[in-house]
Amino acid sequence: MVSTLSDGYLSLPPEMVFGSMPKDQLKEILRRNQANLNTYEPECNIALYRDGKNTVIFDVGAGPDFMPTSGKLSETLDVVGLSPDEVTQVVFTHAHPDHIWGVLDDFDDPLFPNATYHFGRKEWDYWWDPATVDSIGADRASFAVGAKRRMEAIEDQVEFFEDGQEILPKIAARASFGHTPGHMAFEIRDGNDAVMIVGDALGNPHVAFERPDWHSGTDQDPDTAATARKSLLDQVSHEQMKIIGFHLPDGGIGRVEKTGSAYRFIGETS
Repeated sequence: MVSTLSDGYLSLPPEMVFGSMPKDQLKEILRRNQANLNTYEPECNIALYRDGKNTVIFDVGAGPDFMPTSGKLSETLDVVGLSPDEVTQVVFTHAHPDHIWGVLDDFDDPLFPNATYHFGRKEWDYWWDPATVDSIGADRASFAVGAKRRMEAIEDQVEFFEDGQEILPKIAARASFGHTPGHMAFEIRDGNDAVMIVGDALGNPHVAFERPDWHSGTDQDPDTAATARKSLLDQVSHEQMKIIGFHLPDGGIGRVEKTGSAYRFIGETS
């Protein structure tokens, strides 16, 4: 039903994510999860769904211009024997660089020339707005410029959707705002099988699950993002849905277990 493709990984200052979190409690959570505060190198996992008619990918990775450790999707497609020409649908969770910059190849042409691109209307309007580059903050101004340039390149092939809409057969949009103003998750149901593509709403396999109320430095609206995290975790743990997280480990596929007020990510390889 669904698999993942690697776009490589990011290499980020841990302070960017964990800087506002309570240091002592954070250290204990990371210690228990065999992680640390010295390095932060999350995977970049692109979900692939094929139903016999459509070949759908969720986000497109970072492309050649963001970070040397990422932008590996084209190489991964070669390895699995999938041509970019065969991708019929591209669905975006949001428009941060590691999710949309890969829509263009080394020559600034669309990597997926035959695809229809699906964008949440709220997310599109935010990045399309010329005021965003001035309001997003100097450290993220390049995010806005880069998103707009790539959106302009695919504008004629875009279809918009709203929260709750079935954007493709068996694929419904699920609002998870906060990481960006219009961030979306996607619920895929095929018979008794169900999976939630969570994008960056659940951005790591430890703190986001044990303390979803804590603010992450990567979220543009931390309060709204925390509410979205809790809501997603409640749903997927209650329904025992599989999840796919863009930055979760070992391909990003797993399930969520609830214990008291905390949650735990159980990777599919565990």
